Amino acid sequence: MQQNREEIFRRIKVENWDLVIVGGGITGAGIMREAVRRNVKTLLVEQRDFAWGSSSRSGQLVHGGLRYLKQGDVMLTYHSVSERESLVKELPGLVNPFGMMMAIYKGKWLDRLIVRAALLTYDIMSRKFRRHTYSVGEMVSRFPGVRAQDLECGLLFYESLTDDARLVLRILQQAQEEGGIAVNYCRVTGLLKESGMVCGVALEDRVTGDKLDVHARQVVNATGAWADILRSHVRRTNSKRMRPLRGSHLVFSAERLPVSQSIVMTHPRSKRPGFVFPWEGRVMTGDTDIDHTADLDIEAACTPDETDYLLENIRFHFPDRNITRKDIVASFSGVRPVVGSGKKDPSSESRDHVVWLEDGLLTVTGGKLTTFRLIALDALKAAQPLLGRLPDLDKKQRIFPPVKDIAPVPADLKPETVFRLQGRYGDRANDVIAGARAGELEKIPGTETLWAELRYAAQNEAVVHLEDLMLRRTRIALLLENGGKAMLPQIRAICQPLLGWDDEKWRREEQDYLETWQRFYGVR
Repeated sequence: MQQNREEIFRRIKVENWDLVIVGGGITGAGIMREAVRRNVKTLLVEQRDFAWGSSSRSGQLVHGGLRYLKQGDVMLTYHSVSERESLVKELPGLVNPFGMMMAIYKGKWLDRLIVRAALLTYDIMSRKFRRHTYSVGEMVSRFPGVRAQDLECGLLFYESLTDDARLVLRILQQAQEEGGIAVNYCRVTGLLKESGMVCGVALEDRVTGDKLDVHARQVVNATGAWADILRSHVRRTNSKRMRPLRGSHLVFSAERLPVSQSIVMTHPRSKRPGFVFPWEGRVMTGDTDIDHTADLDIEAACTPDETDYLLENIRFHFPDRNITRKDIVASFSGVRPVVGSGKKDPSSESRDHVVWLEDGLLTVTGGKLTTFRLIALDALKAAQPLLGRLPDLDKKQRIFPPVKDIAPVPADLKPETVFRLQGRYGDRANDVIAGARAGELEKIPGTETLWAELRYAAQNEAVVHLEDLMLRRTRIALLLENGGKAMLPQIRAICQPLLGWDDEKWRREEQDYLETWQRFYGVR
């Protein structure tokens, strides 16, 4: 995803754009990818970094939504299962099947009956029938230290695991290779109008401060939880539709919480499901689902109450592990773009997406990470009055082309590492490997990330700030103690020359990054 900001802005000024997408998360990226394949001249702008919002702070699951099936939302579950299966086939190494075990305790016979019925429906939807019931002995073996008292059995179902930020970047990479333009740190300061209808955007480059107006046949508001803010430029009345909900997660070392697969655990107090699973060499637990009333332009962070809530669930189900705050490696919180309906319980709100057209501004929000393709197609269908008829909007097509084999594969690179690189970078995995210097095909200790990935990202993936590299191009910030502070000298040696930063610029970036980590990703 080679980016030269000067070249990009020169092109932005001279092109006649069909579509401008505001928002560089999973929804905006998905719309861009589906638009450019239909020869729609597309520009995507993001006021922060790509995937800065909820699209880098999810529970990392590409899932069918068993919970939504239990709530009676059959169609959302059906579409999610179908999209999940497609992504598993197209992105092996980035979207990988993953077993999730639900712990069933005595006295929960109704829950067990409901889950069994849901799992059967799940199997029918995915056309895969598997064994689901596991004994207490098997549960104790798979999850050392799990609460065995009153444990009746485990019920296994399958979802898929990903790196959400990398999924967004992979989609943007594909869209840009097919002719689209995406630029981060580019803010929309206003909407352009003709005869009261939106016809473009006023932009500000947050790196240089330069400003420009861009006209387009259609402007799409894909800002997620921020959707009402952009809508306010066309709707001056109080017409807020969003209900931002915060989901928080904690990250632990695999030594302190050794699990080989996910376990779903009912919280002893709220009775809401939570989970623990291995991710990127660490173990993650989550999540919460509460109203987020803070300023959306300030990063969300896991509050002390949320930390206590998540630890309470772990301690109840793993009483012998003696997990405390000191065991937490990092925390993170995302704000879900949920459309409010006035329900008292946040978890009862629908996770389906919506499309609104208001004075020419097309707003697309809500939805799930898993169904980004379907969301994109619905958005393009709604844009056809201004864009003209677009082909194959009802035809299921591959999102990603097949990845070419890497040749030759270095002798010291394990097959599972090649598999991972191809999933994360597609054909660019060859560039990651070819660009590696001596020792850079080794993993950064405590992570699954190669040193070479830092080199590739610094050179090719629009890194504007150090936090982009540490939080989203890689996930080092969430995987290492103190956000990887001890590794910064080695990271600097690789990346500073490629980023073109002088010593003072690096010092400021390092200071800003560590302050950001401590405030929003540390332990409260």
